[in-house]
Amino acid sequence: MYLDYNATTPVDPRVFDAMKPFMTAHFGNPSSVHKYGRLSRTAIDVARNQVAELVGVDTSQVIFTSGGTEANNLAVTGVLAQRAKTALVHSSIEHSSVLEAMKVQEKNGWQRRVIAVDKQGLVDLQRLPDLLAEEALLVSVMAANNETGVIQDIARISDIAHQHGALMHTDAVQAAGKIAISFDEMKVDMMSVSAHKIYGPKGVGALIKAPRLAIDATLYGGGHENGLRAGTENLAGIVGFGAAAALAKNELDSRKAHFEKLTVYIEQQLASIAGVSIMSQQAKRVANTIMASIPGIEGETLLMQLDQKNIAVSSGSACSSKDTEPSHVLAAMGMAPELARRTIRISVGKETTMDEARLFMTTLKDILRIQH
Repeated sequence: MYLDYNATTPVDPRVFDAMKPFMTAHFGNPSSVHKYGRLSRTAIDVARNQVAELVGVDTSQVIFTSGGTEANNLAVTGVLAQRAKTALVHSSIEHSSVLEAMKVQEKNGWQRRVIAVDKQGLVDLQRLPDLLAEEALLVSVMAANNETGVIQDIARISDIAHQHGALMHTDAVQAAGKIAISFDEMKVDMMSVSAHKIYGPKGVGALIKAPRLAIDATLYGGGHENGLRAGTENLAGIVGFGAAAALAKNELDSRKAHFEKLTVYIEQQLASIAGVSIMSQQAKRVANTIMASIPGIEGETLLMQLDQKNIAVSSGSACSSKDTEPSHVLAAMGMAPELARRTIRISVGKETTMDEARLFMTTLKDILRIQH
C-alpha cells in the first residue's frame, strides 16, 4: 500500500500511452528540420500549451527543465545578474533545492534573509517588510509545503515583495494538481512545477516566468528553450508532462473530493489515538497530506514497521530522508526535536482507496498496541 504520493506518483496509464510513441516510432530530435524533427517539435508545442493551461499562462512563459529542483535553481540563479541588489529572501520551510541554492549564493556574497513561520507553518507576513526593506532582489516562498501540506497566501506575499521592488518566486511543485493554480492571480514573477508529482514521468519540470522578465541561462550549449536551457529536450518526458498537466486540470475537483474523503477519515481515526498530534490543523492545507506526531515511537522506526507490512509512508521529505536530524520544517514551526522525530507524513493519491485507508489505520493501531 503506497501512502507517499508527495514523494512521487506513479505514471498515469493515460500519460504513459501518450508517451510511448515518442520513445519508439517518433524519436526525432526536435531541433531537426526534417519531418521526424518537425513531428517532435509539434509534440513539444502541444505539451507546452497543456502545461501553460494548467497554470494559466501563455506558452512562451514555459521553460522546460529536468524537474522542480532545476526549476528552483534556475529561478534563484537566473535573476542574480539583472539588478544591482544585495539580498535574497526565502521562508524557513522551503524545499532543499531552494535552501541550498540560496546558501550557495550567500557564500558568493549575497545576504540571505529567512522569513520565519508560526506554529501552523504560515509565514510571518508582519515581519516580511522588514526583511525586504533594503536591497532585496528575490523572495521565494513555496505555495504548498511538501511535508505539512500548508498553503501560503502567495498573492499577498507577492504584493509585499513587489511593493519593496523585489521579484517573487513560488515553488508550486506540491500545489499543482491539488489546488487551482493561477500564475497571474498569485501575482508571481516565477513559478516552479514538476511532472512526477502529478502522475507524470520523473525527470521533467518547468519554470514559468513573467513575459517580460529577463533571466540568464545556467546551462550552455544551444538555443533550446529560447536560449534558457541548453540540451536536447526530453521529448517523451515533456509529452508525458503535458498529458499529466491536462488531466490534472480536468480532474482537479474530483481528485480533491477523493483526497478529502480519505484524509478526513484518517484524521478522525488518528484523533482516537491518545497523544497523537496532527500538524497545522488550523491552517489551510492541500487535501491529500497529513503529518502527525505519534507518541511512544520514533518516526523512522514506525516507518520501517509499516514497511514490513507493505505500507509506505514518509518521515519527512524524501529529498532529505537520509538526514538523521528532525525535519527543518517542523523545527521552523517550533516543534521540539523529540516530538519532531516521532512524525510521519501520510500523503494519499488518486489511486488510494477507502479500504486501504482503513487497513492502514488498523495496521497502525496494531503496531502501536504492541509497542505499548
